[in-house]
Amino acid sequence: MEAYLETGHISTSQIAKLIKEQKVFPCFFGSALRLVGVDAFLEGIVKYTQIPLYPKEFGARIFKIARDDKGNRLTYMKITGGKLQVKDLLTNGVWEEKVNQIRIYSGEKFEVVDQVEAGSICAVTGLSQTRPGQGLGIERAFRGPLLEPVLTYRIVMPEGYDPRVMLPKLREIEEEEPELRIVWDEELQEIQAQIMGEVQIEILQSIIKDRFDVDVSFDSGRVLYKETIANIVEGVGHFEPLRHYAEVHLLLEPGERGSGLEFALNCSEEVLEKSWQNLILTHLKEKGHKGVLTGSPITDIKITLVSGRAHKQHTQGGDFREATYRAVRQGLKEAESILLEPYYTFRLEIPEKMVGRAMTDIEQMHGTYEILEAKDGWTVLGGSAPVVNMRNYHAKVAAYTKGEGRLFCTLKGYEPCHNSEEVIESIGYDSEKDKENPTGSIFCKHGAGFSVSWDKVKDYMHVESYLEQRKKESSEGVVTSKAKTREEKWISLEEVDEIIRRTYYANQGKKSSWKKRRSALESYYRPRNITPNQEPKEEFKEEYLLVDGYNIIFAWSDLKEIAQENMDAARIKLLEVLSNYQGIRKCKIIVVFDAYRVKGHREEVLTYNNIYIVYTREAQTADHYIEKFVHDYHKKYQITVATSDALEQIIIMGKGARLLSANELKEEVQRANEVALQAYQEKHRIQPNYLMDELSEDTKKNISKYLEEENK
Repeated sequence: MEAYLETGHISTSQIAKLIKEQKVFPCFFGSALRLVGVDAFLEGIVKYTQIPLYPKEFGARIFKIARDDKGNRLTYMKITGGKLQVKDLLTNGVWEEKVNQIRIYSGEKFEVVDQVEAGSICAVTGLSQTRPGQGLGIERAFRGPLLEPVLTYRIVMPEGYDPRVMLPKLREIEEEEPELRIVWDEELQEIQAQIMGEVQIEILQSIIKDRFDVDVSFDSGRVLYKETIANIVEGVGHFEPLRHYAEVHLLLEPGERGSGLEFALNCSEEVLEKSWQNLILTHLKEKGHKGVLTGSPITDIKITLVSGRAHKQHTQGGDFREATYRAVRQGLKEAESILLEPYYTFRLEIPEKMVGRAMTDIEQMHGTYEILEAKDGWTVLGGSAPVVNMRNYHAKVAAYTKGEGRLFCTLKGYEPCHNSEEVIESIGYDSEKDKENPTGSIFCKHGAGFSVSWDKVKDYMHVESYLEQRKKESSEGVVTSKAKTREEKWISLEEVDEIIRRTYYANQGKKSSWKKRRSALESYYRPRNITPNQEPKEEFKEEYLLVDGYNIIFAWSDLKEIAQENMDAARIKLLEVLSNYQGIRKCKIIVVFDAYRVKGHREEVLTYNNIYIVYTREAQTADHYIEKFVHDYHKKYQITVATSDALEQIIIMGKGARLLSANELKEEVQRANEVALQAYQEKHRIQPNYLMDELSEDTKKNISKYLEEENK
């Protein structure tokens, strides 16, 4: 418009540029059936489109699946980069298949070619796992259909026709129509179609008749329900028949409404190898998991692998499949499940005199509404209501408004069911009798497997409960933030000595070794007379001070207060304090921070002024790093560990290191600063100068004489 107002015309290049940027959308009117407007449309394509610059790397977009008259499966795609040749291997990262034939279609006729360049549209044979919307090469897949089915209908076969014969034929149609979902109910021995409504029913009936010459009908249909959970639970699945073994622990958490299913890993590789973890994740994604209220699909749940166990000899891939499925079901049985139903957002335009009737109808349908507009004798209502109650409401609107009213419905999503108890009772699903989706687990005893019901699985499980472990840590004062830290939990050094005496040396059979060994109290890192640059004469080993970084931050009140606002600032403050301390103390200082929750993190060693910083690798805590360092170097160096982790204190003392609690480290730092300041002041003290000391004897006598006369 700006160009037109300035120049009086719009250039073709401007239009083409804006079309390419999707800022302008050209419209052409006509009828292809009557050949009206076709020429203008084709001329417009030539005139206003710009040929893109395709990349050299191969890419393709799959937009259609079909079959020719001989039943060959055809994958229609547009080549968006590089080129495609016959016998090329194509993959989307999951499957890999070979191209047998490339066809260029014109109507029902086609030409077979050996190669197609970028920009071409072709049909390919030889691919059996492709789906509309998939991307190949550099192309990413499209999102799934924006609309999902909310109604399910039973497909009624003609008398004497086996539904199992029709099932593979319907699977072919399902491949071609992404919005169609075909479900086989093993228990009822029937085929169900999940679709949007009556229009799709008519289309599907026509396709089946034309392609397979079978007349099918549909029942009245029912709403497609879903299930979710309202609380956090830990699901446990165990599969251990003879010569098989797998145990899986899954954390099930409620998700945001409409978020679907989300899967994650939060399990240390020291507990379960990465390959097993990835296999469990695959099993979680590959199956449509059923809820325990009505057997409906579950949604809006985050499922995280938190623990598990495998056997070096007896575990096979299929074992984790069984354990994973059972863990999901066991968790759902423990959780507080919620039944969800689809809701419509509607817009109802009716004559003003019919408003009362419409409001009453909406309330009876358990819907909500508001008046959006009232003008010229017409009223517009907007709101939402359950799909099950609004399925045939358009017919009622047409009846009571005598064809004048209009109803527009769009799918809003899933909300808690308005009559859950009634629906659950009518469906009559029994989760305990669903043999395809067991809720219990299999354990082994005396060489034979036996079943354990879902409510007793945790009494038999082999791996400690993840949630129970967290509760235990919480009750002991554990704080979980960006990394694991502990509140001050100091035990006396006499208690440490007693614990080590009873455990560490109890089975060594060398009582003398304990007597020769210095006690915790004797080896405690006691304050000394510190002067700057003083080297300890009595120590022949190089001294190392290892500091559990996050433990100290959360133990010192001033640093903890800073950490609540900014953890990075608290880390820098601690490093500054220890850097100054090192300048006085002249020992090697290593500050260790947890990075064990950072996926893929490798061990990282940095320097900060005159001290070292260590960020641990994934699945390694600061405790583990410090224990390993003490174990490896306690004979070579004199090592002191600063931590207030009671368990860590016991382990460190057992390995031969010295200890400092968080509070004692703070006192030691403060004392070192005070001693250093005092030594500096003594070294640089300046003697005072007095005027009388600088005067000659004659001058002193004259001043004394003058002062005496003044006093008189």
